[in-house]
Amino acid sequence: MSRLLSDGGMSPGEGDRLVRSVAAKLVRAQHLRDIEPLFAELPDGVPGPAVELRACLLGELALIGSGGSRPSLEAYADRLRELGHPLARLPWTRLDIEHRFAVRVRGLGSVKTAKQLRSRFPEAPSTDGGAVAGRGARDARDDGRANAAARPFRAGGWAREPEARFFTLPSPLSPGDFGISFIKELSLRCLAGEGSRRGSALACMTTPDDVLNELFTASYVGGVNGQGQGGAYARLYAWESLCALMGLPIGVPLLEAVRCAADHRWLRFMAFTDWFHHDTADLAFAVLDPTRTRIAVLAATDTDAHRDALG
Repeated sequence: MSRLLSDGGMSPGEGDRLVRSVAAKLVRAQHLRDIEPLFAELPDGVPGPAVELRACLLGELALIGSGGSRPSLEAYADRLRELGHPLARLPWTRLDIEHRFAVRVRGLGSVKTAKQLRSRFPEAPSTDGGAVAGRGARDARDDGRANAAARPFRAGGWAREPEARFFTLPSPLSPGDFGISFIKELSLRCLAGEGSRRGSALACMTTPDDVLNELFTASYVGGVNGQGQGGAYARLYAWESLCALMGLPIGVPLLEAVRCAADHRWLRFMAFTDWFHHDTADLAFAVLDPTRTRIAVLAATDTDAHRDALG
């Protein structure tokens, strides 16, 4: 703790990991009255490890619904906004759409089988019209948007480089055609493969809070051989990813993003191709924008590579 507050003695990478870990542990272990004195003095320059620790503490407190009415914490949060700190983009109170963040529900875990997916979400129909429309989709490459969409998985150290892709259509897609027959016609690496395994795929309708929670968890927990990012940055990366999937500009107010999310259509899909590890976690989402002419796809997979290497 003293090393962090002295702003020295660590490499940038080591400092980031330690700061985020310490902030998460402090919020879980200490009462707010014990944390509040850390915010008595406002930062007056470029943030260092001490300021970063306090910013992460504010982010962790927001996730548990504490600190929103404390003048010293509110003043510190205002100062972080003035300094342009990345976490200052996030509301210092938890949003309703974030209700599942870091909440474990008995009986719910990773969706690994088609039966599990169908039991939780309504299946999207497979249609001939969807297949025809999918064959007319055009790649709309956007590296900056792809990087933002994939960041929760990269930051969490998932085993395989996630696939984030964007497509456009010459005419609006019928809502009923947004299903697995459409997705299978897109030029996606995660669907590449030969034989019957490619055919064993399905898509189910979901909601933006489900997608947002999965993005948060990917970064918060981290990959099997990666590292969790702590609640504050996991929340930031999840929102940046969700906004990228919707094609929203950088820095859009999150309540505006929530409104826009309701106008999009969201799918979770599953495909038993060789791209996915079919081990610890597989995730795949597709998003249709309100014009029904733009589609975003994000897929990720993780495995215990060390265990696999041992056979």
